[in-house]
Amino acid sequence: MSDVADAELFGNDDWSVSADGLEHRGTGYFIGRDAVAARRAEGLWEWPLQMAEKSWCRPSLFREAFLNALAQFGIARDAGLTRSFALGYGIRAVEAPAPDTFVTLADVLKPRTAPETVRVAARAPARALAAAGA
Repeated sequence: MSDVADAELFGNDDWSVSADGLEHRGTGYFIGRDAVAARRAEGLWEWPLQMAEKSWCRPSLFREAFLNALAQFGIARDAGLTRSFALGYGIRAVEAPAPDTFVTLADVLKPRTAPETVRVAARAPARALAAAGA
């Protein structure tokens, strides 16, 4: 590797971002630059969901490094990224797609389809049935 590729573009206590990608300082876990923008079929981003499964991954530090990597690599954020962090780490880890954009909870957690209204006939209380002679 060259010194340019090794140069840290961003770093925090857990993660280092270089021209090659993100690396976890403690474990050596590496996410290559070409894989950073990986998405799942439903439009969710792969890495926020995958890293949420790792017990050693602190959400705030991963999010900070990941968002910095996106900026460094010129990768645009979208609503799928917001949903991915929300589903992986919970609402506290969500950040708006752009610094000056407000995201509502409804935008983050959208149901797949509108639920149908289901009406169920209420059963009459036992006392009412007895009084009616049933």
